[in-house]
Amino acid sequence: MAQLVRRQRVSAYVGYYAFGLQESDDADLPVPFPDDFHRDVFLGTHPGRLDITSGGHTHTATVDIEVWDAAPPPQDPADWDEQAEADFDSTSGQLAVWSMHTGRMDDVITLADSGGSWRVRVSCAGRAEAAALSEQEGTGVGVERYLIQFWPADL
Repeated sequence: MAQLVRRQRVSAYVGYYAFGLQESDDADLPVPFPDDFHRDVFLGTHPGRLDITSGGHTHTATVDIEVWDAAPPPQDPADWDEQAEADFDSTSGQLAVWSMHTGRMDDVITLADSGGSWRVRVSCAGRAEAAALSEQEGTGVGVERYLIQFWPADL
């Protein structure tokens, strides 16, 4: 049975309907955030990078990051507005949150002590509320929520 290794909550400043997770040491990435961002995909991937499309234009989303030792139990699709899975390779085991508006944010997310291959599942709730808030007041905090789960790909 899969065991939760660590859990971390971060805030992601969403700008232009997007934010990303990228290698903390991004000097060698062939396509750094936000280059080649695809706005029509909920979860996009590039080497060392995950691109996430939001329901709202400008707001601060709550992001819970979980690292598991094996595939976590499936999330009930009825609890989420969007879900997607992808493969992800990390050279360092450390990720940073990136915003279209502000660039790199301060939080560092630890997947492991070194690099490795991962599977990731991204689930999101509150997309319609974030979209409505963007149309009315412009910004909000914690209206849109994400659960991002990582586990080793080789299991």
